Amino acid sequence: MTKFVVLYHAPQSAQAAMDNNDPAAAAEGMKLWTDWAARAGEHLADMGAPLGNGQEITTMGDNEAKSTVGGYSILEADSLNDAVSLMNGHPHLMLPGASIEVFEALAIPGM
Repeated sequence: MTKFVVLYHAPQSAQAAMDNNDPAAAAEGMKLWTDWAARAGEHLADMGAPLGNGQEITTMGDNEAKSTVGGYSILEADSLNDAVSLMNGHPHLMLPGASIEVFEALAIPGM
């Protein structure tokens, strides 16, 4: 199987969303995620984690990252279409303005 990197985008940072969530809503949200993880089953290689406090590094130095990526997961599937189908009904898409990107992790030449 091939590995796929899943990136979760949202207009609000993951840290801000967690800071503004009451414990009951957070528990309900985590239940939706664990239900999705159970449906993904053996295809979920790494549940991943929320991301925060990013830095963008360039030849000119580093600055606070402006990305809307708020988290990641790693999937294993036979094809990109199969990986994308695993995202059907994903709870992240319940957030207003949220989106998900799925990328194939390509083999490094010569490795």
